[in-house]
Parts: sequence; C-alpha cells; structure tokens
Amino acid sequence: MEAVLKKRRSVLKREKKEQIKLAKKQGAAVASLNNVPTSTRKMRLVADLVRGKKVNIALGILKLQPKSGAARLEVLLLSAISNWQIKNPDLRLEEADLFIKEIFVDGGRMLKRLRPAPQGRGYRVRKRSNHVTLVIDSIKFPGNTLQQDVETAEEKKAEKPAAKKTSSKKEEKKAEPKKSTKKTK
Repeated sequence: MEAVLKKRRSVLKREKKEQIKLAKKQGAAVASLNNVPTSTRKMRLVADLVRGKKVNIALGILKLQPKSGAARLEVLLLSAISNWQIKNPDLRLEEADLFIKEIFVDGGRMLKRLRPAPQGRGYRVRKRSNHVTLVIDSIKFPGNTLQQDVETAEEKKAEKPAAKKTSSKKEEKKAEPKKSTKKTK
C-alpha cells in the first residue's frame, strides 16, 4: 500500500498562481476580489452554485440568490466579462459562449476582537474575510481543449445506434407465476 503524500500549503499556493498566470496568457479572463468581509465557508456555498456554468446562467442564479455573497460575486462576474472583452476585442461576447472555468475562495485576513464575558473574562471574536478569484473562458476559443472534448462527445453520440433493450432478471421474475411457499395439509 502506497502512502499518499500531502502537499504543503506553499506548494499548493505556488501551483495555483502558476495556473492563473497560464490562464492569463491563454485568453481566459481573470477577476479577483480581495478582503471580502464574510467567512470563506459562506462564500464557497455561493461559488459552488455557479462553478462550471455558462455566464448567462450564472448571472441569473446570482441575481436571484438571497445570500449575501451572491451580490458580490455577481459584480465580480461582470468584471471578469469586461476583462474578457478587453482581452479579446475582435470576438463578440454573444458568440463566444463564455463559461466559468474556475472559481475559488481563499481565506483572507482575520480581525481579532474581544467580546465581554462573565467574571471579567473576554471571548475572542474572529471576524473572517476571504479572497475570491474567478476565471472565465470561451468554449469556442481556438486553443481551448474543452471545445475539442465537446465536439468528440457529440461525434460519439451521433455514431452510436440505439441499442436494443434487453430484459433484466427482475422483469423475468415478474413474468413467472409465483410459487406458493405455504404447506397445505
């Protein structure tokens, strides 16, 4: 049995930064939001709703979402869209078929405050914050591998003929008459 090695946090951060740099070079647009005064857990709940979705659908989800982080993510998504337009002036937004390629929420700084407690003590209150990074890309972008995956999947669907449905064991049992297990005297 092989032992699974955990990566250090510094290595993970470095890899994430390298991915962002690579995305900036390839045509994807990046937008980030720093020091948002909500906990990372609350923001991740909203981020998980829009991860991998098309931009138009994600904007609709964020507009109708009652959570506090949704409004901030909506503004961030609009910023990412405008960054993409600046980066790709020759492509039309409607034809680009943009989707959220990557969204992640990291912990930000933590403000530590004291709350009065009984018998002269003080309880520590941690006011958390987070950093959100959003990467959007076009499915129809020439160098995008996702477009190639979509095309191959469509070709496979077109090639497969409709398979005949075979009966399962359960259906065969239903067809057979039930045998009585009771003993008659």
